[in-house]
Amino acid sequence: MILERGPLHDKPPEAVRRALLEALARRGELPFGDEAEQLRGRVALLRRHLGDAWPDWSDETLLATLDTWLGPYLDGIKRLDEVARLPFERILLDRLDWSLRARLDELAPSRLEVPSGSRIRLDYRGETPVLAVKLQEVFGWQQTPRLVEGRVAPRLHLLSPARRPLQVTEDLASFWANGYPEVRKEMRGRYPKHPWPEDPLTSPATARTKRHGSGR
Repeated sequence: MILERGPLHDKPPEAVRRALLEALARRGELPFGDEAEQLRGRVALLRRHLGDAWPDWSDETLLATLDTWLGPYLDGIKRLDEVARLPFERILLDRLDWSLRARLDELAPSRLEVPSGSRIRLDYRGETPVLAVKLQEVFGWQQTPRLVEGRVAPRLHLLSPARRPLQVTEDLASFWANGYPEVRKEMRGRYPKHPWPEDPLTSPATARTKRHGSGR
């Protein structure tokens, strides 16, 4: 991409850096990929619940401080499409105090281990974290898991074997008691190779079909 009136390859390094930062500020958005956005969501969640020891990585703040946190990484870069290829997740992680970084995975893990043994990725891009997982993989989970020292329940998207939503809930205990019987009734005939036990709390969780696992 060409900035202003011409290419930047003949400009002094400081002028190039300044032009890139100004162009990004004018755009009003940063070229973060999914990994960086997930990290920002995790830190934003912790800031909301644990206070301003966790940094403010909102668009507004990051755009206002581009020179401080992004400027040092622009050496040798002359085009905005090159900026978009920077490792933004690592750049942001490097700005976390070591003590916070040590607690990040404990308080807001990128993945949760579910009863089947699978480690399922959480989605932190919204206000409430989302855990999308096949229903059979959470048999035995009596309560919704908690994040941020027990302060936050992720929103569970309980999926069919075809990975279509069967139920969205933040109260797993209520779903087992009130929603699961109807789901079981509807899904047993549609997905007969997958377990739909009468009592999901005492049945083994599985990521497999009945041929490979157990269940009725």
